[in-house]
Amino acid sequence: MNRTGLGYDIHQFAEGRPLILGGVEIPHDRGLAGHSDADVLSHAIADAILGALGEPDIGHFFPPGDPAILNISSLKILSHAARRVALQNATLVNIDATLIAEAPKILPHVPAMKEKIGEALNLPVGRIGIKATTNETLGALGRREGIAAMAVASIASPDP
Repeated sequence: MNRTGLGYDIHQFAEGRPLILGGVEIPHDRGLAGHSDADVLSHAIADAILGALGEPDIGHFFPPGDPAILNISSLKILSHAARRVALQNATLVNIDATLIAEAPKILPHVPAMKEKIGEALNLPVGRIGIKATTNETLGALGRREGIAAMAVASIASPDP
């Protein structure tokens, strides 16, 4: 059986934090606010995987107020999602994701993001799609108040 999950995340910018996207530190004047490293791309991907499995979102497994996971790398969240796939005797087929931000430019960092995400998920980089777009200066994202990400995950699993 083929199963598909959809993930979405958004974080506002914050001073004094590194900007981490897809496990890669991106040069920028601000990072993203969050209890973890606030990697919106990894969070959206993890939620897409968990959704395809019919499981709760990442907040269930990694509650935002838990001091034990303060500043956790979101690559660990992705690895957790990959373990959940294995527990269901399923196989992660591919990921497709889009970052939405006016700045910074994402394209130069996509190969490194694919490598990090692929390592965390044990997925070949050829099965990972990462794109970026702007919000055409509309709304909070258009005003450069934060970054959002959307992702879709495809999983092959035995019939339930």
